[in-house]
Amino acid sequence: MESVLLTTSKKIVLRVLLLCCILHSCRGINLFEKNIPVPNMEWNNNFNAVGSLLIRDTVSTYNVFLVLRHTDAYLYNNLWLNVGLQSPGQDSMQYQKINLSLGNDAKGWDGVGMNDIWEVRKLISGTPKRFIRPGIYNFNITQIMRDNPLLHIISVGMSVQKAK
Repeated sequence: MESVLLTTSKKIVLRVLLLCCILHSCRGINLFEKNIPVPNMEWNNNFNAVGSLLIRDTVSTYNVFLVLRHTDAYLYNNLWLNVGLQSPGQDSMQYQKINLSLGNDAKGWDGVGMNDIWEVRKLISGTPKRFIRPGIYNFNITQIMRDNPLLHIISVGMSVQKAK
C-alpha cells in the first residue's frame, strides 16, 4: 500500500513539473524590462519615465509591452500616455499617443492583482515590431491625463520580448 502511494505521489510531482516546464516554454523570451517608480504614487505630467535598451538582432521581431502598476484606488478605467521611442542615430524621438485600457466597471481591473496592487501589460501595437537598426533605443513615457498629478500610479515601464 505504501509503495502505491509513493508511486502515485511521484506521478503527481512529475506531472506538475512537466506542466511548469510547458507553461514556462510558452512565455516569450524577455529581452528587456524596465519599470520606473512614480514618486509618491503621484504622476505629475512633467515626470518622464525614461530608459534605454540595446538591440543587436535586427532580423527577429519583438512584442513591445507597456507595463503599469496601480492601486485599486485609481479613479479611471484608462490612462492616456505619450510614448516616445528614439532609434540609434536619430536626433528626435517618435511619439505615439496611447489610450491604455485598465479595465471596466463590469469586469473590474485588467491584469494581475495582489491585494490592492494591479499590474497591467499591454502590447503597444497589435503586431510584432522589427527594430531596423542595431544599437541603443531610448524610450520616454509621460501621462497626458487632465488630472495633475495623477494619483495611485505606482510605476510605469516597458517590456520587450522576442516574438515567436
